[in-house]
Amino acid sequence: MSTGSSKLWGGRFSADLADLALAYSESLDADAPMAAEDLWGSQGHALMLASCGILSVEDLREILRWLEHARQEWEAGRLELRREREDIHMNVESYLREHAGPEMGGRLHTARSRNDQVVTDCRMHLRARLLDVQEAVAELQAVLLRLAAAHTTTVMPGYTHTQHAQPISAGFWLSGHAASLARDQQRLAEVYLRVNRCPLGAAALAGTSFPTDRELTARLLGFDAVEEHALDAVGSRDFLTESLAALAILGVTCSRLAEEIVVFSTWEFGMLEVSDAHASGSSIMPQKKNPCLAELARGRTGRLIGRLVQALTTFKGLISGYNRDLQEDKPPLWEALDVAESTAQVLGAMLAEAELKPARMRELVGKNFATATELANFLVQERQLPFRTCHEIIGALVGALIKEGKTLDDHVRVRELLAAAGQELSLEQIASVVDPEACLRRQVSLGSTGPEPTARMITSLQSELEQVRNLVRERRALLHGAREHTASLVAGVLEGRSLEDLEW
Repeated sequence: MSTGSSKLWGGRFSADLADLALAYSESLDADAPMAAEDLWGSQGHALMLASCGILSVEDLREILRWLEHARQEWEAGRLELRREREDIHMNVESYLREHAGPEMGGRLHTARSRNDQVVTDCRMHLRARLLDVQEAVAELQAVLLRLAAAHTTTVMPGYTHTQHAQPISAGFWLSGHAASLARDQQRLAEVYLRVNRCPLGAAALAGTSFPTDRELTARLLGFDAVEEHALDAVGSRDFLTESLAALAILGVTCSRLAEEIVVFSTWEFGMLEVSDAHASGSSIMPQKKNPCLAELARGRTGRLIGRLVQALTTFKGLISGYNRDLQEDKPPLWEALDVAESTAQVLGAMLAEAELKPARMRELVGKNFATATELANFLVQERQLPFRTCHEIIGALVGALIKEGKTLDDHVRVRELLAAAGQELSLEQIASVVDPEACLRRQVSLGSTGPEPTARMITSLQSELEQVRNLVRERRALLHGAREHTASLVAGVLEGRSLEDLEW
């Protein structure tokens, strides 16, 4: 029976898609990054069909021969993908039909649908990209912790409300960002567990009447488990929105670090300088050295947040099962993965070559009453006064010094003002209490900025970072092992071995 449509799905149609409709609906650009996964998934699906007796060994061998040829062509950059075939799935099936014949191409699609294919491919590609992002974040963490370990006694001003607060160490500041990134790593590692579940075999929405083995398919494709419920498997994208959420939060973490690189490298702050290799100049002002990469990192966080909102908006009103709206899920995901990975890489490279300015950090700490809280704490400890009373005494002292244009480094005047408030302290006591380095050493509480607590946290974060790296290596090894296992089965079939002789 002839048909008026040339599409593989066109049996009930009397005409092909209009050019405008095809241009609007094709998704090849978004699907092309998943070509390797689509070919791997097709190999695994074909092997499963044959193991269940749904596909003959002869047909399996012919299908695998051309899938393997297509894989080699893709890796060599020679596989032609044509837009009129709409997506990567139809391109692969059309390749089979052209080379193995329409019957072989048609048999491969038994017990599956593009609905479960596309979400399977997406999960397979996403899981590998999540590991890429984790590796990039790990490198950024390593740079932060390496710098932090070298600066546990380098004093600098800490900020609240972007105003001087208390003295902290540069190591405390840097390791604080590493601690925040550690939670980003946790989120990425946890979402991987929900990404790496296999929907293939759910078919269009209701499963299939063929006696398939979805657990085998999942093993061959490197999934941890099957996404069992067929309707949910093809229609839900919460694994994708959760990934975008983790990437958006990571972007905010990176943006806050980027903001401090921008601010702290200004002339007014002068606490660090980015390398020439990671800065740019002005087309009109010859003196300028701009930390533009950090500014871009800060700005591109908007893309990450926007892609999450875009995906949530797309999915929020969809009924159960597959809807073509879901075709819009991959472009924001791929962009977010690219932005997150490159941002972590850029910030790590910037910081690795940045120069910290300890002398300027120390100068700023002494200019704006950063040790005032410690002076109040001293009175609480030594004079047994209520903290609120001491807060009032030191607040009045600071107010008087500001009016006189003096600081806490003017020890004689500090002593006079304290005496007027009924608190006699020696010049030696005052000098010891308000000295920023001494103040730093006195911070001994759990998680504080003192050298010992900071060093302990750095060690703990380094240990946690190594665990992340080990987990990423382990997950990559499992994926590689599954790919090699599938490849060995394909090779065995192509060598003419029987299914019973293969090591499933």
